[in-house]
Amino acid sequence: MTDDDPSVLDCGRTIEQLSDYVQAGRLPRDPHIESCPECLNAIEALERVGQLSRDLLEDEAARLPRPPESWFEGILSVIHSELRAGRSFPIHHPDPRVTITVTEGAVRSLVRSSADALDGIYLGRTDIVGDAETPGAPVRIELTASVAWGRSIPELTAALRTVVYRVLAEHTELNVTAVNVAVEELHGLDLEE
Repeated sequence: MTDDDPSVLDCGRTIEQLSDYVQAGRLPRDPHIESCPECLNAIEALERVGQLSRDLLEDEAARLPRPPESWFEGILSVIHSELRAGRSFPIHHPDPRVTITVTEGAVRSLVRSSADALDGIYLGRTDIVGDAETPGAPVRIELTASVAWGRSIPELTAALRTVVYRVLAEHTELNVTAVNVAVEELHGLDLEE
């Protein structure tokens, strides 16, 4: 993303263009978008937010008032900020001539997609704190989340920590020493009444 306009990706496409592309069913096929990792990460995030929105509306239409618009705007704002590739984290390869890295943006996307499998909690911001560019250096993962009204916050945050530890151990070589979860919001109930 450009520093001037956070809705413009480094490749020049905008979040609005990608949103329109998703709404059109990804047709006609755009070869740039379908091959650009940054665009694909943004599309995946947009599709997840869209699905969350549909799920919330369906579930809550019968029981509870809709979450405030600011809640969705906050989620989209976090997704915009996390789409940057960011730092590159090394992955060991037995051939010393080969260098493999994974971007910070890809790790954040991995954490977010894994958290989406948990019902009742929605991941907000993901920060990777520490010198993750140095192999073996300790890092901690700082997460913010929104929990569904009426659900157990301790149970959901423990499940989120477990999922994040597991997925990062499987797919990265980060030395994760802590996964901290701050619940910043409850969704599913209009708490401003």
